[in-house]
Amino acid sequence: MDVVLPCLDEAEALPWVLERIPPGWRALVVDNGSADGSPDIARALGATVVAEPRRGFGAACHAGLLASDADVVCFCDCDASLDPGLLVPFVAEVAAGRADLVLGRRRPATRGAWPPHARAGNLALSRMLRRRTGLRLHDLGPMRAARREELLGLELTDRRSGYPLQMVVRAADAGWRVRERDVPYLPRAGRSKVTGTWRGTWHAVRDMRAVLAEPVREKERVA
Repeated sequence: MDVVLPCLDEAEALPWVLERIPPGWRALVVDNGSADGSPDIARALGATVVAEPRRGFGAACHAGLLASDADVVCFCDCDASLDPGLLVPFVAEVAAGRADLVLGRRRPATRGAWPPHARAGNLALSRMLRRRTGLRLHDLGPMRAARREELLGLELTDRRSGYPLQMVVRAADAGWRVRERDVPYLPRAGRSKVTGTWRGTWHAVRDMRAVLAEPVREKERVA
């Protein structure tokens, strides 16, 4: 099993994250241009480092997907806000054929774990997603698992902050069974590059609105 960890200046968080990778799994740390030594730290801790010079959350995630050779691929933030060890039941659901895409529904562990502006943006997007796809999801968080070949078949094109949403939208269009599992959400190490400010949240919502405006794709059920 591979866990894709998009990384931009996460030297502080990497030890905590990598020590929680399940035994026998491979951590794919996708460096997106870090200047704090993150790639060297990741290698020293046993991770496979993939370089993706083009900036963007989606660019990093997709580079990790392309670098993976696992049947089921997981994604998780690399900022110590989410424990990658919690992905084990996600993979079990996919491997058993009970779901095609499993998402982590973030549950704040402390008052400051999820800033109000980020929660507001997530709520707005969840409502827009429901109108677009009919999926009644509560969160569009970064923790998720699905089969690699099927993910590649979605032909994801967004390389910015709309990537996680495009994955869900195209999965819904393809008739995938999408499930949520609760996961504790911890205060991240450092400031978020996407939703650390109201301005960053606004840009993320703008990117994601473009994804929601995509025409509905023809359904092709997962085998």
